[in-house]
Formats: sequence, structure tokens, C-alpha cells
Amino acid sequence: MPKQNPINITMIDHVVIRANDLSKMLEFYRDILCCQIERNLDDLKLVQLRAGNSLIDLLDAKGPLGQKGGGAPRADGHNMDHLCLQVEPWDLDDIQHHLEEHGIEIGDVASRYGALGNGPSIYIKDPEGNTVELKGPPEN
Repeated sequence: MPKQNPINITMIDHVVIRANDLSKMLEFYRDILCCQIERNLDDLKLVQLRAGNSLIDLLDAKGPLGQKGGGAPRADGHNMDHLCLQVEPWDLDDIQHHLEEHGIEIGDVASRYGALGNGPSIYIKDPEGNTVELKGPPEN
């Protein structure tokens, strides 16, 4: 009988993004992507936002925890390649209208592969140039 895997990953728990301007980043993830603040740890300069079953942690790069990550993010070197967020329900017209109202430039809508298979997605940028992919449901 095969041995059961000791580690069985079921989802991404959280992503931590080091930010140069915590207030602008908070505005983007809270007001534009509609994440709710779960915890605000002022002494650590950390805001944790609920994104479905996961968390997006915004960490001030100049704060006590943020300084442990080295130099601050720059235009020529970001903290990550991209963050992909599953969006449900997927109403492309509503999503595009909401993003346009907030002045967010929208990339091409294309079918891309993700955890649930191929499905529609859009790439956008947060205020510090990090790429965020908004991903719809899998295609049948």
C-alpha cells in the first residue's frame, strides 16, 4: 500500500506583499478588489485582508517586519510575479465597469490555466506595479 503524503495542501492560506505605500495598497485591495480588513496590527505595520478563504497581508516595507525582507520594492524589481484571485460570480461586464470606474487599466481577457482548469482571466496592476490576475470559473 502506498504511503500517504505527509503534506496535503488544499489552498493558499495567505500571501504577504511588502509595500512602499501601505495606504495606497490598502485602498486598492480593500476598495477596488473588495477585500475586507480582518486585522490591523499597527505596531507591526501589517494589515491582513480577507480574500475569500485566504488572506492578503500588506506589510509596510519600512516597518519592523518589512525591513527584515531587505530593500523596498522598486519599479525594476517587484515582490512577486503575480497573485491570482479566483472571482465568483464572474460577470465580465460588471468587473470591467468597476475597474474602469477606479481608473484601473485592464489587460486582455483570455482563457488561462489555473487551479480549477482553463477559464477566463484578466491581468491588472496594483499601485506598486504588482500584477494581480482576476480568474473566472473553469470552462466546461
